[in-house]
Amino acid sequence: MAFPTETVYGLGADASNPAALRKVFAAKGRPADHPLIVHIADMSELKHWAAEVPRAAWLLAEKFWPGPLTMVLKRSSHVNDLISGGQNTIGLRVPGHPVAQQLLKAFGAGIAAPSANKFGRLSPTTAQHVREELGDAVEIVLDGGPCDVGIESTIVDLSREPPAILRPGRVSAQQIADALLVPLGEPSGERPRMPGSLATHYAPRTPLMRVHADEIENFIRRQAPGAAVAVLARRSRPRDSRAALWQVAPQSPEEYAQHLYALLRRMDSAGCALLVVESPPDLPEWAAVHDRLSRAAVEPLLPAVAAGAAAR
Repeated sequence: MAFPTETVYGLGADASNPAALRKVFAAKGRPADHPLIVHIADMSELKHWAAEVPRAAWLLAEKFWPGPLTMVLKRSSHVNDLISGGQNTIGLRVPGHPVAQQLLKAFGAGIAAPSANKFGRLSPTTAQHVREELGDAVEIVLDGGPCDVGIESTIVDLSREPPAILRPGRVSAQQIADALLVPLGEPSGERPRMPGSLATHYAPRTPLMRVHADEIENFIRRQAPGAAVAVLARRSRPRDSRAALWQVAPQSPEEYAQHLYALLRRMDSAGCALLVVESPPDLPEWAAVHDRLSRAAVEPLLPAVAAGAAAR
């Protein structure tokens, strides 16, 4: 079953049923060592899934749950290895979407739910995206409308000190640091593996490149002459643009994130040879968007493009 959360649509399975969990991995084509996030109805279920619940977890749960925050904790001994990817940790979240809340309360147990898409591809933010992506691999899709957040949850590691952000999202690092009154650590290689941590992820089928705003037209003329190019930018289409498709993105980081995957899906289905995305502002509030675009892109900002912008 696929169901909506405020972040993206999830492909749900009984978190205590190994056979159901294997079906999720098969439907997505997901590597067995890639852990799943368990969705729970409320914070009272933390002690069932986590062996240790530090004070920091209670503080964050009080402030941000239900909501787009996943906490990584030491797992209980009964947690299946399929959930944790063989690690001694577990990711837990209380989603805020009313449909997800109703489902969890009716089911009465934890639901493991990665994004309802093929592994590594753009996450779905509508029920139609799920149907297009997974087809008959999922029998039931609960339609809760478009997702309000639109990108995956923030993941914070509380399994060791100090806490660290493993994946940026709507809940910012600064908000978490302020809530805990401690500086956050770095997401080093010693931290647990979590969803969305691969260098390539959240990717459309069409190659995607990030380009500085004032270099888009030069890039199309120089790097993709004669090719059909789709552009996502935060400004209107220039009159002399050679882009085959020009999508205008929202100005605020919250609205941009909410619509990002839907816009990329639309561009991906346009039959173009290349997707060009204007690189957003290099500011903390854009960290989650930068993270998703950097993983979706086939390479970083091209040196020639970056150098040209720096020269000005």
